[in-house]
Amino acid sequence: MTTDTLIAAEAGPRDRVHAVRHRYAHRGDRATTRDLAYTVYLTVILGAVYVAPVVHLARTSEALLSLGSPGTAAPVACLVAAAAVWGAQLTGRFWGPLVLKPFLLHVFMSTDLSPTEYLGTIARRRLAYAGFGTLLAVCTAAFLATDLFDHAGSGLVPQGVAVAVGIGAVASVAWLWGQVRTVRENVLLASAVAAVAVAVALLGRSALPGGGLWLVTGVLAVATPVLGRSAFRSVRTVDLTRLARESARAAEAQTFAWTGTLHHALDLYRPEPRGLTTALTRPDGRLRGHLAQGAVRALRTRGRAAAAAVFLPAGGALLTLGVVEPGAGPATTARVVGAAGVYWGSGWVGETWRGLRDELTLAPLLGEGWGGTLARTLAWPVVAVAVGVGLSSGVTVLARWPLRDAGPADAALLAAGSVALVLGARFLREMKTNLPVELLLPVITPLGDLSALRVFVWQFDGLVVVLLGALVMNEIPSAPGAALTALCLAICCVWAGLRRTGQTPHALLGRLGRV
Repeated sequence: MTTDTLIAAEAGPRDRVHAVRHRYAHRGDRATTRDLAYTVYLTVILGAVYVAPVVHLARTSEALLSLGSPGTAAPVACLVAAAAVWGAQLTGRFWGPLVLKPFLLHVFMSTDLSPTEYLGTIARRRLAYAGFGTLLAVCTAAFLATDLFDHAGSGLVPQGVAVAVGIGAVASVAWLWGQVRTVRENVLLASAVAAVAVAVALLGRSALPGGGLWLVTGVLAVATPVLGRSAFRSVRTVDLTRLARESARAAEAQTFAWTGTLHHALDLYRPEPRGLTTALTRPDGRLRGHLAQGAVRALRTRGRAAAAAVFLPAGGALLTLGVVEPGAGPATTARVVGAAGVYWGSGWVGETWRGLRDELTLAPLLGEGWGGTLARTLAWPVVAVAVGVGLSSGVTVLARWPLRDAGPADAALLAAGSVALVLGARFLREMKTNLPVELLLPVITPLGDLSALRVFVWQFDGLVVVLLGALVMNEIPSAPGAALTALCLAICCVWAGLRRTGQTPHALLGRLGRV
């Protein structure tokens, strides 16, 4: 027996885990110094060209959200904390801190180490990184979008920093909780977070006008160790077989995201349709109508349908609120956030978008009748988005009646134009196939190669179109002009989406003529 063997035998679990990770980190496929230097160079260039002007514009213009007193800041802090916890829980269900490289996880599972030894050690380090990243994100958002740091001499600055630290800590442990606890327990935690956030917001706004943010900080300080202790106790009972499947899927998705397209990576996390297989047909064997088929297919993925049922009305209400409210700051924010919410909800409302892409890109099996294809695949998402946004917009208009800055016709016109823009951007995104090779060609500028920026914009083209379109519409004073601009952008998106399927203008007109 050699000296190294004796040392390895006497080493504790912590040292053994560290040794395995050290050996794995120093394998042959590590990034070279040149790769790291190029990453740093590209980050500096993007920061100097794109991030710095945005930061300068945000700091020299009026703040989007004014937090002049603790009573005003406390509800906003509660909302941000609740959103951070919910987002961390949801992220943990798909990609939690215990997800490892498949080979590394296989090595650990093949040893006599308990899951608590190697998973707990890795989870602590990742939670520290996640908490620090959340802290930076919250502080950056507060610095750019609010006036919290404008008055350095006030007591709001240390209170705001303390709240940001608490949000980072509680979000990191909620990330672990979302992965190791059951769905029922996650739902209970989300409901408890909502109730506590409402109670603390009301108490901090009314009863404690001078210490609302300190109350939020205290609640976060108490919740973090409680949730963290419970989550780490559940690490030893984690299902290693399920964790191996999650790790393999995460590795495949990461490969798609780095070398291919992001939507292929996201497709790996789409839920499998379940149930209601016989509801697509009538008792006599004939298929149901287009709307009924779309509704049934949406209900077969209940999680996505529930998310769409939340995001569509909420996005429509924010969008309408941004239209009817006077002022430029909060109204613009509500308008942009509402458009983004409707865009996300339009993708979760059904799976027929993918069916349309497949029918346009693959060889036609039953002929080339385009009218039936478009009606069958687009009837449900278009109607669902229009009805969801229309109902929430109507309720918002009635709640804000009488309107001070826009008439009912102008509000309806702007909302309709925004819905058309969102549907066009969604069509553009869903018709995406593989990453075009020409995007990988270098883009030589005085600041260097910016081809990575083209790839980034292509990955998120639908969201980029929606955000830019909402900002352009906001700058147009006339409601008919803004709606017409949104309609033109939607038509351009539809045309570009059809071009992505490989169709030529002559072939498109020919297929439409044979309907």
